[in-house]
Amino acid sequence: MPKQQREHWASKFGFVLAAAGSAIGLGNIWRFPYKAGEYGGGAFVVAYIVSVFIIGIPVLIAEFIIGRSAQKSPVGAFRELRDSRYWPLVGWLGLLTGFMILSYYSVVGGWILKYIVVSCTNGFQTGAATAEFNGFLASPGQQVLWHGVFMLVNIFIVRGGISSGIEKWSKILMPSLLVILFVLMVNSLLTSGAAEGMRFLLKPDFSKLTRAGMLEALGHAFFSLSLGMGAMLTYGSYLDKDINISASSLEIVVLNTFYAIMAGLMIFPVVFTYGVDPGAGPGLFFVTLPEVFARMPGGQIVGFFFFLLVAFAAITSAISLLEVVVSFFIDELGWTRRRSDYILGCVIFLFGIPSALSFNLWSGVTLFGGKNIFDILDLLATNFMLPVGGFFIAVFAGWILTHGEKEAEIKRVENTFHFYDIWHVLIKYVTPIALIIVLLYTTGIIRFLE
Repeated sequence: MPKQQREHWASKFGFVLAAAGSAIGLGNIWRFPYKAGEYGGGAFVVAYIVSVFIIGIPVLIAEFIIGRSAQKSPVGAFRELRDSRYWPLVGWLGLLTGFMILSYYSVVGGWILKYIVVSCTNGFQTGAATAEFNGFLASPGQQVLWHGVFMLVNIFIVRGGISSGIEKWSKILMPSLLVILFVLMVNSLLTSGAAEGMRFLLKPDFSKLTRAGMLEALGHAFFSLSLGMGAMLTYGSYLDKDINISASSLEIVVLNTFYAIMAGLMIFPVVFTYGVDPGAGPGLFFVTLPEVFARMPGGQIVGFFFFLLVAFAAITSAISLLEVVVSFFIDELGWTRRRSDYILGCVIFLFGIPSALSFNLWSGVTLFGGKNIFDILDLLATNFMLPVGGFFIAVFAGWILTHGEKEAEIKRVENTFHFYDIWHVLIKYVTPIALIIVLLYTTGIIRFLE
């Protein structure tokens, strides 16, 4: 088959925005605030930032190195760098993980799009949030419809390619995300609970940080950067050789953390103003906050921009997951981008229908402790596949690639503060151990031993 010329990012700025967009998804806008609320606020934030340097930056750089060295998608990258029958399995794991996560992530993305419409039509009614959300979940037609709409948005963006699709839209969505987040944050900081919310998020109280909280911070530092699923490896494969990987990685991590803290400053003042439990959990978005919007002056407008913000964050993450799968079929089977995008987007949509029906028609289909299909897929991907994939990426970068191969990618500028040496120690010794701890925690083994 004729070899297709590989696409590249048009600029470093576009690449950083796209990669940061992949990281800044529901994990930052949704998971980070409620995890911080659950595990002591400021103390959790400090533990998270420390964990980012132990586990997040090292694996992020490793994925970029592997991707740019091979100039291929995950499966082909491992095969290109090491002629082995086993290492490409890590690429296959990333491919499967990205496919699986997007199938149910798209369902949640559909919920967000639905709530944008709700905020534009009948708005939010006091005392009705729980019934409205439960009624929405109970409708198989609406679940499948909005899941499909979300997938169509992603298909539309990815079909344009790297510079004309993903990069172009990242340059639109990411600044828009920042503006909306900033406006909502300022609005929250003008409420009566602003001082208490800021104190809760920014003033560490380490007496409230349990061992479970530290392990959650460690895991979130890994999950929030879209690591272990081949997304960053794939984005790295489109990098030009003159882009500084280490500097770009630091910029992506800083943006990711900055957006997460801004999300906390947006949510916690409102939470304390209206007497909401800061550790309300995943229901915060679709039950607790709509109830708050119903009681807030101008709440319908605030709610609209809030769900628009969350939709932008969800889309920038979802397109990176779709690109992982699309890039494999382009690289390995020689398909055109549009053919890969349309067919695989439809396949992922179909695969996600059981997740969409998990709350209604197929709610009685349960496995492993009564969990429905949606929860089982999330459990497998988040608790098992991601940390396992991240572990083997760290091992490959730390122990299999030679110093020469790694230095050729990372040591392209003056080695200030021995950055390469510090990264190499982390990726070889510290990060794999940290990922094993994450895996033991997410699978429940550590808690069982306590």
